[in-house]
Amino acid sequence: MATGSLRQPAPTAPDGRADVERTISADPVPQRRLGLLLVVGGVIGFLAAFTLTVERITLAGNPDAALSCDINPFISCGSVMTTWQARLFGFPNPLLGIAAFTVATTLGVLLLSRTPLPRWVRLGWQVGITLGFVFVCWLISQSLYVIGALCPYCMVAWAVVIPMFWTTTVDSLDRGVLPVPEGARRLVAGLVEYRLLLTVVSYAVVVVLIGQAFWSQWVALV
Repeated sequence: MATGSLRQPAPTAPDGRADVERTISADPVPQRRLGLLLVVGGVIGFLAAFTLTVERITLAGNPDAALSCDINPFISCGSVMTTWQARLFGFPNPLLGIAAFTVATTLGVLLLSRTPLPRWVRLGWQVGITLGFVFVCWLISQSLYVIGALCPYCMVAWAVVIPMFWTTTVDSLDRGVLPVPEGARRLVAGLVEYRLLLTVVSYAVVVVLIGQAFWSQWVALV
């Protein structure tokens, strides 16, 4: 698919603020598709975070309680919840997820309704989802190589943050929310065209890392 510079002047919203609707690719990220991703991912992530919060409250009241996500010694929410990594900022991590996924769902609804989002809103979401992606990468490394256990509901959150991050980032680069040097426009256009591949590769990397870290446990279960 041919790519090229398709930048146009940013339209002005009724209140006088410039809306970000410029693209540098021939295949821009469809905004309604991005909105649908944020809504679906936000709802799924919220449910996972909310369930984890309920399970954490249950565990706090009864340390010996059998949780719905405790499947075996290395696939267990309980094994992860009791670690310091599960409350990095002094409170349970799922509370962050509840707030973040609520924001994602709200932004998704606005995009689906074709509501113009000013640049500062898009930039704020970009910063937030980037921090979330970095946090998820850190949690994955801790689960695999320090804690030695997998939390099923945590993995659901990982699974929705990854595509939301890549799609949001590609959209931000394409629409000028994030600055793109003149010489990098062709690269950005290519990223937009193959945006789905970024998510697929990320999933593949996580699966390979899980398989490598827990290979001996998998073999023992066979």
